[in-house]
Amino acid sequence: MVAEAGSVADAIEAAVREKPDVVIMDVRLPDGSGVEACRSIREILPATRVIMLTSYPDDEALYASIIAGASGYLLKQTRTKALVEAIDTVSKGRALLDPDVTARVLERVRRGRADEDPALASLTDQERRVLEQLATGKTNREIGEALFLSEKTVKNYVSRILEKLGLHRRAEAAAFAARRGMHS
Repeated sequence: MVAEAGSVADAIEAAVREKPDVVIMDVRLPDGSGVEACRSIREILPATRVIMLTSYPDDEALYASIIAGASGYLLKQTRTKALVEAIDTVSKGRALLDPDVTARVLERVRRGRADEDPALASLTDQERRVLEQLATGKTNREIGEALFLSEKTVKNYVSRILEKLGLHRRAEAAAFAARRGMHS
């Protein structure tokens, strides 16, 4: 172990300073999202692997972690031996998901987008999640809290969604999603 941090800012700073092979990151930190810290660390240090830890299985945190570049996702109740094996696994460039969450990930992938609206098909999974949240009338801040993203990141996603769907306002996007039965 080369460093320990208790906040998003400290985690990013320690990672930049120490350049570790593997970071073990809590999904929720006192000052923000470990998912955002993971994204930042992976942007700055692409060779660094990140394992996300969480107290309970949360599909949105899992998907957000994967999109942010996490190499592993484990529940905190994972035994020490399994954690050591996880560190070894991701340090070798392999991905790792807790067995309890793997089935949900595979099911989501299997559902696919076979008979889907072409406009929706143009959206990434994260853009879809933002659109689903937007459809419920949430603000950018509320969407960010739900999806472990910064408010600015959500604003950027909303802009891309509007552009891809050929819309001009949030209300139009919400109506688009509602017509397609999208809701969170």
